[in-house]
Amino acid sequence: MSKNLSEVLLEKFPGSVIEMEEIPTDHIPLNGDKWFEIALFIRDEPDWKFDSLQCITGVDLGEENGLEVRYNLHSMVHSHKIEIRIPLNRDKPVVPSVEQVWRVGDWFEREVYDMYGITFKGHRDLRRILLPDDWEGWPLRKDYEEPATYHGIAVPKEKEGWE
Repeated sequence: MSKNLSEVLLEKFPGSVIEMEEIPTDHIPLNGDKWFEIALFIRDEPDWKFDSLQCITGVDLGEENGLEVRYNLHSMVHSHKIEIRIPLNRDKPVVPSVEQVWRVGDWFEREVYDMYGITFKGHRDLRRILLPDDWEGWPLRKDYEEPATYHGIAVPKEKEGWE
């Protein structure tokens, strides 16, 4: 199923699928430029009908490989699924928002922004959702350095007794 979708996307959105020696069957790697248009297409196209966004995940692939956003999609109509992966530049990670395509994407995108600092361009209310507004840094990035204090309160390094 995903190989066929990769071919369809290559035809309809030239340059959108990141070409590899072997096309993966469990996910489709995309350039993020046309992600909003692709999201509308795969949601509305009768052959695909990906009507359910299950999850958006940020991934830190390390210093050399940058960041990645992963979208897990499911079709209730066809009972098929796919993962879309979009690699991003670590220094300026920006990808088009899909919260207007799948409403549930609103909080998913805010969580990824909060933890990884990935900006979802076009999101109507992109702000922190888990951490305080004045928190500095992106805690799930591999290069994140935990502060010693927050507003004068020590941030414990050892989490003993938190069970």
